[in-house]
Amino acid sequence: ATRAKSAEVERADSGIGQMPARKWRNRASETLSSLQAWEAHRPCTDCGERDLPVETDVQNCNQRRADLCEKCCKRRTERKESVLEFVNTEASYGEDLRIIKEEFYLPMQAAGLLSQEQLLGIFSNIQELIDLNENFLEILQEEIDQAFDQGDDDLMTVCIGEVFLEFVNMLPAFQTYCLQQSSSVNMLNTLEKEKELLRIFLDVSQNDNTALRRMNLRSFLMAPLQRVTKYPLLLSRIIKATTEYHPDHSSLREAKSRIESHLEHINMKTKQEGNTWTLRSFRQDSKKKREVINIEMRETALKTVGWLREETRFVMEGSLQLAQPPDGQWVKKGSKTLKFQNMQVLLLVNMKRVSESSLESAEPGPVKDAVLVLIRDKNNGKFHLLREPLRLSNCIVSTDPDCDDTFELIEIRREAFVFRDSDRARTHHWFRQIRRYSRELGSWKKRRNALPNIMISTPHTRP
Repeated sequence: ATRAKSAEVERADSGIGQMPARKWRNRASETLSSLQAWEAHRPCTDCGERDLPVETDVQNCNQRRADLCEKCCKRRTERKESVLEFVNTEASYGEDLRIIKEEFYLPMQAAGLLSQEQLLGIFSNIQELIDLNENFLEILQEEIDQAFDQGDDDLMTVCIGEVFLEFVNMLPAFQTYCLQQSSSVNMLNTLEKEKELLRIFLDVSQNDNTALRRMNLRSFLMAPLQRVTKYPLLLSRIIKATTEYHPDHSSLREAKSRIESHLEHINMKTKQEGNTWTLRSFRQDSKKKREVINIEMRETALKTVGWLREETRFVMEGSLQLAQPPDGQWVKKGSKTLKFQNMQVLLLVNMKRVSESSLESAEPGPVKDAVLVLIRDKNNGKFHLLREPLRLSNCIVSTDPDCDDTFELIEIRREAFVFRDSDRARTHHWFRQIRRYSRELGSWKKRRNALPNIMISTPHTRP
């Protein structure tokens, strides 16, 4: 009994007294009230605002939307509708392409109504557009299905912008088709007047073939032009319904800028070729103008090297200053003695395709070739090459500590070039990238200071 009493005294002395305990209970009660008040007016998970619907409305909503304000509920609904509209219209566009091939191209080819050259003149690169649409639509549908499987009924995890940028190489295919559209329609009109069987076939198809929805061939041939001009509108709707904190927000804006730049480039090419029609016009800001210039330079570079577009990666591009020193003593005299000229330089890498499912694989294949394309500034509205591309497998890239604002590229047995950028850090970045592919493709790994063996003059044998 004595031990029990002492224990009770010890517990009373070492525990929380009556006053502290009362204060603690009051504080706990206040905290609980605060939590209940916060729960009653909890912030929206999307925007952080506290204008949630009243309790009756919350009860009517499902658990997924219980922590969203009324504005964000509406925004999510709009975003879901915009995403589904993008995918569904892409599927409808693919169906029109299938009709062009199966209801017009193949029957005309089988019946011998037109020669292969005439078919190519009318239908252009329709097969390339079909393949791109199938791959693009497959990835989009996978994104939708995966979101629904994970319980994301609002499709918030679907990133249309990222997928669009992955398939950005489909835009040049649209350009090829659009630029040939005028000549295709003219050829179809001429052949329809000359060939009675062709005219009968087109009339019967339009009136009796239910799959055509009483539309003629010319209407279906306009489908790619209508689709490429609709991309900016569809992306704008998704951007409007996507918060700036969403992981796809920046990709959506970049995708919209890229497609608008390509449309401006198509219009520019159309005017150069003397055509009177143009695609839907967009406001040209400085960024879009620069992108149009970049597109034109990339086309010039691709045409020069002759590589496949889907196997080409543009590692770097931009303006550099270039000089060609008459001898190798320029380092001692300093780069100030050199005469530099402004030049547009593109570093292109030819890579093997790893996956056939998409145009740009996340893991690129091995490098087959790498070149530097040197383009003069525009003259008479066109770009001109300074010389043939510099193949990095035949070049040595080096720098000197005494001239750290430049780097030198020597083409074996030919010429030497000195490059620099107005920004020293960017000059070093150019140097590292060019040296990387020069070493990877060339046989200079075991040579001292990146110089060929013939340039190393020493009577002693290196151990």
